[in-house]
Amino acid sequence: MVVLNKIYTRTGDKGFTRLATGAPVPKASPRVQAYGDVDETNACIGLCRLHTAGDAPMDAMLARIQNELFDLGADLATPPEPKPDWEVLRVTADQVARLETEIDSMNADLAALTSFVLPGGTPLATYLHLARTVCRRAERRVADLAVDDAQAISRESLKYLNRLSDHLFVASRRANAAAGGDVLWRPGATRQD
Repeated sequence: MVVLNKIYTRTGDKGFTRLATGAPVPKASPRVQAYGDVDETNACIGLCRLHTAGDAPMDAMLARIQNELFDLGADLATPPEPKPDWEVLRVTADQVARLETEIDSMNADLAALTSFVLPGGTPLATYLHLARTVCRRAERRVADLAVDDAQAISRESLKYLNRLSDHLFVASRRANAAAGGDVLWRPGATRQD
């Protein structure tokens, strides 16, 4: 259980924070930036959920994902070395597989794409696109950690973010499907040749 008795610690006043292990690191460190982007993704999904009234299955998926993003943040905030003396919360292959199952389920009823999709349409679809782009940034940050041996991460964390961005894309298409469909890119539509 997490207990937060004191909200401010003043540790950040000098530009540092602590990992889950208690190790101090600069707030600008790649690891802190990565889990910060995961946190921002979570906040964007919170915005999405403001627009899920009448779509209980979508709201339930997004609620579960928000909780899993906290799991992912804990995962990223706990480097594998030195090995902590407690059971570390890590993202699992089952969580990645659940995203894949939901992607396939949502995508099954959607029309095939004939162009790239522009962020837009319904408010829910638009916010899902915002969450997707922030998620892609988090994925890039975690990918940077993955190639740096000194910044080791769990293998499933990068997979999770990769699937989540796909999930958010398909969810945006699902949100727009009932409202007339995707907003499609029309290459060169405004050019004056």
